Amino acid sequence: MPAARPRILYVSDLAYPARGRRYCDEDIHLTSRLREDFDLALCHPRDAAALMDAFDAVVVRNSGPVLGYQDVYDDFRRRALAAGTRVYNPLTGRGDMAGKQYLLDLTAAGFPVIPTVDRAEDLHLLPGAGRYVVKPKLGADSLGLRIVSAPEARAAADGTVLVQPHIDFAYEVSFYFVDDAFQYALYAPHTDRRWQLEPYEPSAADLDFARRFVDWNALAHGIQRVDACRAPDGTLLLVELEDLNPYLSLDSVDGTRRDAFVAAMKESLRRCVTGSAPTGA
Repeated sequence: MPAARPRILYVSDLAYPARGRRYCDEDIHLTSRLREDFDLALCHPRDAAALMDAFDAVVVRNSGPVLGYQDVYDDFRRRALAAGTRVYNPLTGRGDMAGKQYLLDLTAAGFPVIPTVDRAEDLHLLPGAGRYVVKPKLGADSLGLRIVSAPEARAAADGTVLVQPHIDFAYEVSFYFVDDAFQYALYAPHTDRRWQLEPYEPSAADLDFARRFVDWNALAHGIQRVDACRAPDGTLLLVELEDLNPYLSLDSVDGTRRDAFVAAMKESLRRCVTGSAPTGA
């Protein structure tokens, strides 16, 4: 049984040079608030596997793309799964945590996502477009993303990359959840400034859209960010389902919503430590 004040190992790369964001500021704020209820230590992702046995749970937050330390991350996953370590988010995520295959799977299943294929023989399944987006299946943080012509897309589509039509969307919007509870939404009204975010008040249809992917992912606990774009016909299309270490842009919400998010995260983390189900589950 965990101690009265559970021991949390908080994993972050405070020095990661994120474009347009300061990961360290967010994690400094979150750790300062979590320490009100938990005994907490902070470590770099390269140190997590060696340290995690001394803690009741491991919280993976702004640890940067795992491509930079893939062998270390794979070792952490193997050891955590073998030992039954409680990891937040749980290592069962079906979104970005497992790579980009889910975009192919969701396309095939008819979900409202940006249509995605990975092979040249399937390009005819995509809507016609003058340009295409090509990105690695194991990419993150836009690493390796290219905008190419149709012939270039056909040449690149060898099963190792994803190919999508380039969509002239109106804006991108992100929905943030703790467990299955919606917390807030932010959007980028200027398409050339992805991380200049403003509060967004979602409609009931918007929330139904976002919840559909949270329900599909079926995480027992944790934080998820559903990234979408507003297509020219007014519909929302999934861009990414961030379920490994989604940046939260807490500096873009007001103090009331920030406090509510922290309170929800604390309760979720307590349930994770004790193994209890989310409220309403």
